[in-house]
Amino acid sequence: MSEILEIKISGMEKNNTFKVIEILVNINDTISNGQSLITLESEKASVEIPSNADGIVKDILVNVGDNVKDGTTIIKLEKIIDQNKTNKHYFNSNVMQENVDINIEKEHNVDKKIDNYFDENINKFELTNDLKNIVSHASPSVRKFARELGVDISLVKGTSPKNRINFDDVKLFVKKSLQKNSHDISGDLNYISTIPWPNIDFKQFGEIEYQNLSRIKKIAKSNLHRNWLLIPHVTNHDEADISNLEKLRISLNEEYKKKNIKITMLSFIMKAVAKVLKEIPEFNSSLENDRLILKKYYNIGFAVDTPNGLLVPVVKNVDKKDIIDITLEINQLSMKARENKLMSDDMSGGCFSISSLGGIGGSFFTPIINAPEVAILGISKNYYKPVWNGTDFIPKLILPISLSYDHRVIDGAAAARFNVYLCKLLAEFSRVIL
Repeated sequence: MSEILEIKISGMEKNNTFKVIEILVNINDTISNGQSLITLESEKASVEIPSNADGIVKDILVNVGDNVKDGTTIIKLEKIIDQNKTNKHYFNSNVMQENVDINIEKEHNVDKKIDNYFDENINKFELTNDLKNIVSHASPSVRKFARELGVDISLVKGTSPKNRINFDDVKLFVKKSLQKNSHDISGDLNYISTIPWPNIDFKQFGEIEYQNLSRIKKIAKSNLHRNWLLIPHVTNHDEADISNLEKLRISLNEEYKKKNIKITMLSFIMKAVAKVLKEIPEFNSSLENDRLILKKYYNIGFAVDTPNGLLVPVVKNVDKKDIIDITLEINQLSMKARENKLMSDDMSGGCFSISSLGGIGGSFFTPIINAPEVAILGISKNYYKPVWNGTDFIPKLILPISLSYDHRVIDGAAAARFNVYLCKLLAEFSRVIL
């Protein structure tokens, strides 16, 4: 006697969807109550869905990659009434452990039994290549180990009999991935494996509106994602006393008022940065394989906020220009950016970038490096604070700065020296011409 049961997903969060990442059984498999059938992955964890009866798999209703919910029917099972009708070629319940907190020794024993079974019966399976990678070539604990390291198991080459993947194969894959340098992996993020993006129907919570990204934001999205993943960012923060520099800026603006030239703090910062780049040349470099390209020119980009997104035009040869020339070029490039008239040459050749939030607000932040550059300076809104001069507290105009750098090229000591020297130049700007 037999009856057909529908095995459904139960006990999962009602409003969420889950991705099927593994199918652990095949049609005509004889399975035991409690044996895992499929593996689901959510934003937080992976979960194996067990059978609630003994029986024979008659139909599998989901595929790897499907998104499913609580209540989805995944398998049709022919329930075995006569407990003697078991298939000796398949696992029974004492092999697939029900206890989630199984200790490592027991788990390895399970793996060994599974390994032996597949080695003896591999030719009996009629599987697609995808399913062979998922089911036949790695045991559950190896797949779990790979998932915890963010490794796509289908990319790992197995060295055990029948090309099965073991723990050492996964470790070797990770080691080789880490040894890849930036030149090898630039523009290729396929070796990086992440958990699936949450698939949520936001309309169930209220009204929504779709807004397409601009062309600029689409390009920036890809570049920022690549730069953040491939460059080991570290950010050092500091504060510069710009009290005297602000007085100089106001004085110059009064002097050039009739010529309709308005000098911003960015012009002084850009000129000071060029001086620092000359003194600490690794900040004016690019990484190529195992060597640095040290540049003898000083072109500095600056971020411009436009209605369509951020653009980074470049002021060329900053070290050879005075404050007025730098100001005029910043104003011209900013206007072209906002009018969407920048040419390719206006945004190429940069050695270092500056991102200023001074006109908006905030204290410190972490700007993302603009590859192939190795550092970027973030500028926040200046503010007054009392500073002890030995006898009294006096008000000082303080500029917060944030230096992000590529830790493969620049160490913390060099970054600290950069910030200290820059702060000194901004506090005593006459040093810039020395």
